[in-house]
Amino acid sequence: MIVGRFKVQCRPERTEEMAQVIAAVEAPSRALPGVVHFDVSRSLTDPDAFIATEVFENREALDRQNAQDEVAALLDLINGGAVIGDYEWTVWETTE
Repeated sequence: MIVGRFKVQCRPERTEEMAQVIAAVEAPSRALPGVVHFDVSRSLTDPDAFIATEVFENREALDRQNAQDEVAALLDLINGGAVIGDYEWTVWETTE
């Protein structure tokens, strides 16, 4: 299994735009074969911070998820200056 954690810190003026784009990733990701868990959360203490927790059966499922148009739109927003600093992406390989 592959477990991923994705975190972004948004510029306050871009937070609502990010919320819409990141929310659009959830449903299509959950529908993909090999996606075990996919959730996006907004911080209770910092409304400009989002974290996605993702669990995949294997690397192929992760690659399918990352190849979606919705993920490309999210990355375009990030690369377009919607975040402060770099986004965080941490991946672990686990046993079942």
